[in-house]
Amino acid sequence: MSEQSWDKRGEAICARLVTEMHKLGFMPGQLRDTPVYAQAAFETARDPYSGGNTLCASWKNAAGSRVGLMKFHGDGSFYAEYDVVQPHPRDPRWFVESVVAWGRDEVIKSEAKLLPALGE
Repeated sequence: MSEQSWDKRGEAICARLVTEMHKLGFMPGQLRDTPVYAQAAFETARDPYSGGNTLCASWKNAAGSRVGLMKFHGDGSFYAEYDVVQPHPRDPRWFVESVVAWGRDEVIKSEAKLLPALGE
């Protein structure tokens, strides 16, 4: 796959993660960070399952902690996760840990990872 194809797919996955955040009710000013494909750090790693190469992208916050990752596998599948780590903006029963996206080729599925909020 060409670098331009990876970039196009990576940008679409990042947009899907941001859309998932907005579906939860987060407004742009409420989010500390959002994933921007061009701002990721990239490296290649060996997939222990297939033995093939995996393109890995990651994001860090200002403190240097990793807040997101995206992995593109040689078979066309991918997985991405980006930390939100905030109370749910519409439902106080939940805490939003992160948003995730996965799929293969042009098919992107996504969802939020929610945890029960701690009681008072």
